[in-house]
Amino acid sequence: MIQLGQEVKDTVTGFTGIATAKVEYLNGCVQFCVKPKIAKNKEMPGGCYIDSEQLEVVGNGVYVAPKNTGGDMGNDTPSGAYRG
Repeated sequence: MIQLGQEVKDTVTGFTGIATAKVEYLNGCVQFCVKPKIAKNKEMPGGCYIDSEQLEVVGNGVYVAPKNTGGDMGNDTPSGAYRG
Protein backbone atom coordinates (compact mmCIF):
# COMPACT_ATOMS: atom_id res chain seq x y z
CA MET A 1 0.00 0.00 0.00
CA ILE A 2 1.36 3.38 -1.01
CA GLN A 3 1.55 6.01 1.70
CA LEU A 4 1.65 9.76 1.11
CA GLY A 5 5.22 11.03 1.21
CA GLN A 6 6.76 7.86 -0.24
CA GLU A 7 8.90 8.02 -3.36
CA VAL A 8 7.11 6.15 -6.15
CA LYS A 9 7.75 5.17 -9.75
CA ASP A 10 5.30 4.76 -12.62
CA THR A 11 6.06 1.27 -13.97
CA VAL A 12 4.78 2.26 -17.43
CA THR A 13 6.73 5.49 -18.02
CA GLY A 14 9.50 5.44 -15.43
CA PHE A 15 8.30 8.80 -14.02
CA THR A 16 9.36 9.12 -10.37
CA GLY A 17 8.52 11.50 -7.57
CA ILE A 18 6.85 11.87 -4.18
CA ALA A 19 3.22 10.83 -3.62
CA THR A 20 1.71 14.11 -2.40
CA ALA A 21 -2.04 13.52 -2.70
CA LYS A 22 -4.47 10.62 -3.02
CA VAL A 23 -7.82 10.61 -4.84
CA GLU A 24 -10.33 7.78 -4.51
CA TYR A 25 -13.26 7.77 -6.91
CA LEU A 26 -16.74 6.36 -6.47
CA ASN A 27 -15.96 3.53 -8.93
CA GLY A 28 -13.00 2.41 -6.82
CA CYS A 29 -10.22 3.95 -8.92
CA VAL A 30 -7.38 5.25 -6.73
CA GLN A 31 -4.85 7.74 -8.08
CA PHE A 32 -1.88 9.48 -6.51
CA CYS A 33 -0.46 12.86 -7.42
CA VAL A 34 3.25 12.28 -8.04
CA LYS A 35 5.48 15.37 -7.91
CA PRO A 36 8.99 15.14 -9.35
CA LYS A 37 12.08 16.85 -7.93
CA ILE A 38 12.63 20.50 -8.74
CA ALA A 39 14.08 20.93 -12.21
CA LYS A 40 17.50 22.42 -12.86
CA ASN A 41 15.84 25.73 -13.75
CA LYS A 42 14.49 25.86 -10.15
CA GLU A 43 10.86 26.08 -11.29
CA MET A 44 8.34 24.15 -9.21
CA PRO A 45 7.16 21.21 -11.32
CA GLY A 46 3.53 20.20 -11.48
CA GLY A 47 2.35 16.82 -10.35
CA CYS A 48 0.78 14.03 -12.39
CA TYR A 49 -2.15 11.88 -11.24
CA ILE A 50 -1.31 8.22 -11.85
CA ASP A 51 -3.40 5.10 -11.16
CA SER A 52 -2.17 3.32 -8.05
CA GLU A 53 -1.98 -0.02 -9.89
CA GLN A 54 0.93 1.17 -12.01
CA LEU A 55 2.94 2.70 -9.16
CA GLU A 56 5.63 1.02 -7.11
CA VAL A 57 7.34 2.31 -3.98
CA VAL A 58 11.03 2.98 -4.63
CA GLY A 59 12.02 4.94 -1.51
CA ASN A 60 11.01 6.27 1.87
CA GLY A 61 10.55 9.79 0.53
CA VAL A 62 9.63 12.41 3.11
CA TYR A 63 7.46 12.76 6.19
CA VAL A 64 5.43 15.89 6.86
CA ALA A 65 3.44 16.16 10.08
CA PRO A 66 -0.26 16.63 9.22
CA LYS A 67 -1.82 20.04 9.94
CA ASN A 68 -5.44 21.09 9.59
CA THR A 69 -4.89 23.90 7.09
CA GLY A 70 -8.22 23.67 5.28
CA GLY A 71 -6.61 22.15 2.21
CA ASP A 72 -5.07 23.50 -0.96
CA MET A 73 -6.84 23.77 -4.29
CA GLY A 74 -3.62 24.49 -6.15
CA ASN A 75 -2.52 23.43 -9.61
CA ASP A 76 -2.13 19.77 -8.67
CA THR A 77 -5.83 19.13 -8.13
CA PRO A 78 -7.47 16.94 -10.77
CA SER A 79 -8.74 18.89 -13.77
CA GLY A 80 -12.36 19.97 -14.10
CA ALA A 81 -13.03 16.88 -16.21
CA TYR A 82 -12.67 14.81 -13.03
CA ARG A 83 -14.91 16.94 -10.83
CA GLY A 84 -18.70 16.76 -10.82
